[in-house]
Amino acid sequence: MLVLRKACCALSSAFLSHGGSWKRTGFAPCRSLGNCCCNRRRGHCFPKFLRRTTGRSLCANMSNVPAFSKIRVRNPIVELDGDEQARVIWHLIKNKLILPYLNLDIVYFDLGLPVRDATDDGVTLEAARAVQQHHAAVKAATITPDEARVEEFHLKRMYPSPNGTLRNVLNGTVFREPILVENIPRLVPGWKQPIVIARHGFGDQYKAQDLRVPPACRVELRVLDAQGMELERRQVHQFASSTDGGGVALGMFNTDESIRNFARSCFEFALRRKLPMYLSTKNTILKVYDGRWRDIFQELYERDYRERFTRAALWYEHRLIDDMVAQALKSSGGFLWACKNYDGDVQSDIIAQGYGSLGLMSSVLLTPDGKTLLAEAAHGTVTRHFRLHQQGKETSTNSVASIVAWARGLAHRATLDGTPDVAHFAEALERSCIETILDGKMTKDLSIAVYGTEQGSKRENYLNTEEFIDAVQQRLDVHMLQEHAAAPQQRI
Repeated sequence: MLVLRKACCALSSAFLSHGGSWKRTGFAPCRSLGNCCCNRRRGHCFPKFLRRTTGRSLCANMSNVPAFSKIRVRNPIVELDGDEQARVIWHLIKNKLILPYLNLDIVYFDLGLPVRDATDDGVTLEAARAVQQHHAAVKAATITPDEARVEEFHLKRMYPSPNGTLRNVLNGTVFREPILVENIPRLVPGWKQPIVIARHGFGDQYKAQDLRVPPACRVELRVLDAQGMELERRQVHQFASSTDGGGVALGMFNTDESIRNFARSCFEFALRRKLPMYLSTKNTILKVYDGRWRDIFQELYERDYRERFTRAALWYEHRLIDDMVAQALKSSGGFLWACKNYDGDVQSDIIAQGYGSLGLMSSVLLTPDGKTLLAEAAHGTVTRHFRLHQQGKETSTNSVASIVAWARGLAHRATLDGTPDVAHFAEALERSCIETILDGKMTKDLSIAVYGTEQGSKRENYLNTEEFIDAVQQRLDVHMLQEHAAAPQQRI
């Protein structure tokens, strides 16, 4: 049984009641490794790491207070490692915010570009199958190579997006939602509530065939039945015979089953979150292709969901995407926006920036049955920061979305396993991240958003990459101590 001294509770309460500032409580982290009674992590073994701001150590008074034991996670979680600076912050998060607190079995896959190249991208498919098997996964940002990356990494070929591969295998819906932090100003000030982007995760441009077409060639679209008999043939374009008469062509597809699964995922998510829902297409131009999306959504809504939406005082509408973009900007937020694959890719970044930062956007891939979830950061690999890191220079990389990805993945694992202690940890992890920013401790990008470029770029107004994660860890330690004090229990 975990026993906590009253002093620990008093100190942790003082910490939180003063906005998480050690200076305001009269205590501060002890940075003297070796002088503390517990040096599990430098400056991060609360409550044994406290000292008075005058320099007098309190560790001797707490020598009989044990560190809290790890929480056991019943079933494995799949971890998909990434590239560049995203990989750097991912490892910091794992080592500082996850492993010290959880007894966790991890099924690990390295999706870094060198490993994908060494395995001819087989590692991505293997990882997708593991996600299907274990149902809960977290993923760091990865590189989707272009011509420059092929040359940089000496790749055997230009590999597809690993995210696209995972989406196609899992046939899931990507839900992207802003992480709201009250002291981060919004570029669209009218957005008071979150706008959730539901991005269809299958087909369209991300599973298309595109090619260069020489001059004087004709591109046709043919439909063959199972026996190879031609059912339909259409000319797409006759290219001119002049020297520059060639061009490019693209063939893409989607399936009724995938669209219907996407629609069902969106309707269920909207009901669960109590959000009205919109679908955007360009069916006035793509009358058959986008028209099929509109029709399937409407049929499913009328048959299975209209009554449930009405009872919940919610609604569903189809809108043209240009009208929907304008409506979103004028709105106060608070709705689910269902998008086709490419539209969701673009609009999710616009929504993220409108709420304050691309680094404040969560992303989960959810299968239609709601059982399998892959959580990731919605941003890229932060190449510019990685170049500084390689040179040994200081970086200030926003890790919020990656921390929240771990929290959301663990929360789903807890739901599947029925383990409330894991759920409480996941909630505490996400809350600690938000509270750290609310207390004015943030990375440079957020500091600039709050104070402006000149003031926000001053070193005293922001934390570097590791300092921010350390600050989140201090918050998390306090929350974990409070939880143990409120409901002491044996940990395995």
